[in-house]
Formats: sequence, C-alpha cells, structure tokens
Amino acid sequence: MKKVLLTHSYFYQFDAKQWAMGQPYAPYATLIVAALLKKNGYEVVFFDTNLRENVAEIIPFFEKEKPDFLVIFDDSFNYLSKMCLTNMREACFEMLALGKKFGTQNIVCSSDATDHAQEYLQKNADFVLLGEGELTLLELLGNLTTPSPSLKIGELSSPPSQGGAGGSFDAVFSKINGLAFLEDNQNNQEKNLHKTPKREILKDLDSLPMPAWELVDIQSYRKIWLDKRGYFGVNIATTRGCPYKCNWCAKPIYGTRYNVRSPRKIVEEIEYLTLNFKVDYFWFADDIFGLKPAWVQEFRDILKEKSLKIKYKIQSRVDLLLKEDTIKALAESGLDEVWVGAESGAQTILDAMDKGTKVEEIYQATKLLKQNNIKVGFFLQYGYLGETRQNINQTLKMVADLLPDEIGISVSYPLPNTKFYDIVKSQLIEKQNWTDSHDLSMMYKGTFKTDFYKYLHKYTHTFFRKEKSKFLFYHLFQKTDFSYTLKHFIKAIKYPLYILADKIGQMRLKKLEI
Repeated sequence: MKKVLLTHSYFYQFDAKQWAMGQPYAPYATLIVAALLKKNGYEVVFFDTNLRENVAEIIPFFEKEKPDFLVIFDDSFNYLSKMCLTNMREACFEMLALGKKFGTQNIVCSSDATDHAQEYLQKNADFVLLGEGELTLLELLGNLTTPSPSLKIGELSSPPSQGGAGGSFDAVFSKINGLAFLEDNQNNQEKNLHKTPKREILKDLDSLPMPAWELVDIQSYRKIWLDKRGYFGVNIATTRGCPYKCNWCAKPIYGTRYNVRSPRKIVEEIEYLTLNFKVDYFWFADDIFGLKPAWVQEFRDILKEKSLKIKYKIQSRVDLLLKEDTIKALAESGLDEVWVGAESGAQTILDAMDKGTKVEEIYQATKLLKQNNIKVGFFLQYGYLGETRQNINQTLKMVADLLPDEIGISVSYPLPNTKFYDIVKSQLIEKQNWTDSHDLSMMYKGTFKTDFYKYLHKYTHTFFRKEKSKFLFYHLFQKTDFSYTLKHFIKAIKYPLYILADKIGQMRLKKLEI
C-alpha cells in the first residue's frame, strides 16, 4: 500500500488578521481528498497546516512516515486560498523542497498553482493538478503506483525521475486530463511545460465521500473558537462553482458551472458533526448558497424531519434572496446570518463590475432579512476602475441607511483569468499578489493611491461604528420595542466620541486624496 502525506498551504498564523479573528476552519476540500484516497486504498497521513507555527513542523512526518507521495491540496472553499497570498505560496514552496529532500513525488492542487503551473513545477512540484483535482489525482496516482490500489488506468511501472516527468513517461501522463508537468526537450536541457486538456467538472457531488473529519485535531480548533468566540463553528460546503459573471471574480477550480449536493447528504453530514463534535454553528462556505430551485425548502424540511435545530451563516446574492419565499425558508431552517456582495452603493460601479444586481435590491433584501431576524453582513469593495469620491460617498450612505450587522472591506484585487485582470495586467509589475489578507495594496493605477485606500478601510469601520452608535443613541430617548442591553447602552453613549473620530477621519481622507 502506497503512503500519501496529504497537506495544504494555508497557515493562519502567517496571516495576522485572520489569526486574530479566532475562527479557524478546517481545510474542507483537503479532507474530501483524504476520504477519497482512503476509499481507494491509499494510506493517508494528514498534516494540517492551519494551526501550525511554521513549515518545519512537517519534517517529523517525513521522517517517521516515509511517504511515497507529498500531495499539497489546498482548500478551494477558503476564499483566502483563491487570493494566492505570497506568504502561503512561499510556505508551499518550502514544503515542496522538503518533499524533494525526503524523496517523495510532489503533487500540488491549488488556485495559485493552476494559474502559475510552471513556477510551481520549477519549485520542486512534479505535477500540478489543474482546476478541480480529485479525479485527476486518483488517475495520476494510479499511474504512479505499482500495482495500482484500485484503478487500472496506466501501465507505468515506475515513477518519473526527481526532476519532473519526462522521457518515455510523457505519453502516459499526456492522457490524463487536467494535469501539468515538465517534459523533456530533445533540443536543449530545459524542460517544456506540458498542459493536458481540461478535465470535465464533476457533476455528481453526492458520489464523493464525506470529508475525513476523523483526521482533524478538532479539539484544537474547538479551544480557539471557545476562547475567542465563546462557541464552536465548523465549515461545510453544499455546492461547487458560481454561474454569475462578476468580472473581478476568478473561478480557477470549479469554473462557472454550478453543481450541488443533495439536501439529504448535507443534513447527514450536519447530523454527524453535531453528534460527534458538538458543533454550535455552521458556516456554509459556498460562493452561492441555495441557488437551485426548491433546494432551500427541501433542506428545511429534512432538518425538521430529523428534529435538527441548527444555526448557520451563508453567502448569497441580493437578487437571489428576493426570489419567492427564499428568505422565509432560510429563516425557518436556522439561518442566523447572510453575507452579501453589496460591493458598492453606486450603480455605475456595480454595472462596471458586471455584478448583475441593483442598489435597490440591496436595500430590499437587507430590510426583508432584518424583518425575518436574520443578521446581514456586507462585503464592500473599494478601488474599482473609475471609482470617484462620490461613488465612495454613495457606499457610505448605503451603509448608514441600512446599518448591516457586519461589514467586510477590501480593495479590488486582480486575479488571473478575469476580465478585470486583463485590463490592468500591464500595470502589475512590482507586485502581483498581497502578502496577507490585510495587505490592501493597490497593484494597479486606481483613482487614489494605496495610502488613501488603506485609510479608507479604517475610516469606513469608524463611520460604521458611528452610525450604529447614532442609532442606539437616539433609541435611548424613544419608546420603541427595541430591546436594550448594557452593551447597547455603552455603545450609545460613545456617540459624541464617534462624531469627533469621524470628523478627524474625513480630514485625513481629504489630505490623502492628493
């Protein structure tokens, strides 16, 4: 039986902002691969980088387990992985170098590797899985293993040389769709990048096994959550892909196809996690939750059938939420919070992004969600091409008018293979990726410079707190059914301080406009 050392390349401690938030999620896509490999007869050793302090912690796994393969399979449900942060890229390169030192065959699957396959192959990867990688990995390992534990795909009798796939083996690998490797060039010593045809996206998601949750050190996750948040949250995914065409959003793994697991399969996994790990809260890490007609309603009904009461949060679109009785069904199934890509309060910016939503839909959906006691989070995006100070003010007005429960702020980020990237790629010279998620550098020429947008990020949070405090302050003197707590009272009496902070912030922004 061949042994696979399976890992991924996201280290929460390399991203100070995310580590401080204290809500780490297990690498969901990686755990699906672990379960699939075990099901197909491979021995799997799992090294979870999420909570580790440094790359060197993987060395004892090489020394003790002596794996045949190192598979770095990133969690494609973690949007931070899709951002291709340089801290994580360098960590991946370090693990690949260690794999080469300990004599493993190195295989990588990630958004960044899909976009930059040659760079990874030159950094000690033997193979890069392009896009959705589970079936490609099985087929590849079947051809690298003698005898294959479960698959009869190739007739390869030995693995390729340490420097990458080449020689007589090229023809075998060329038949595997969704693969990149370096092949020998008969005219010189340099190897050529070879990419095989794209693999068809997996449609039957129910055919995949439940993630190998038993491999996770769940108590370490639980402790961080309880210490920082007071409850324990776990991630789960119901879908793959997104059919919408926002022109800044990359889809290197699952593309624009939208495939969904059955509600019953999801409820079975929820039941397993609830019984075995005492989960308090679920985060559905889908790009778009509940897009398939009647899916949400069936999900609600099966939860009721099994007498399961859960709390969860999702990502969705405002136009989708306004369809039929979607919000009502979500509320009845236990939805606690929904994050929507509001992006901007300016319709001109939404149109330029090809967002496909209207500002008035943001208003309508937010009000309807609040009426159903569902919290609302806004993703806001500054710095898109053509943005003016008036557009920024329109976004701030939207925040003040609607008072979402939370906001998350970023600046436009050019990801490869997007329309937005193609427009600005000639400007991406000194910097093409952020170091971590709090970098917020402008890597192209926007209306304002990096310092302005970094401060705008800070100011928007100040403005948001001021508007929340204002709402609470005026409710102190009104007879309403608003239920006040001591925490609300403290926030309310800080209103004069927030007014001062807001004025100082406006002056600072004015100076940074230049």
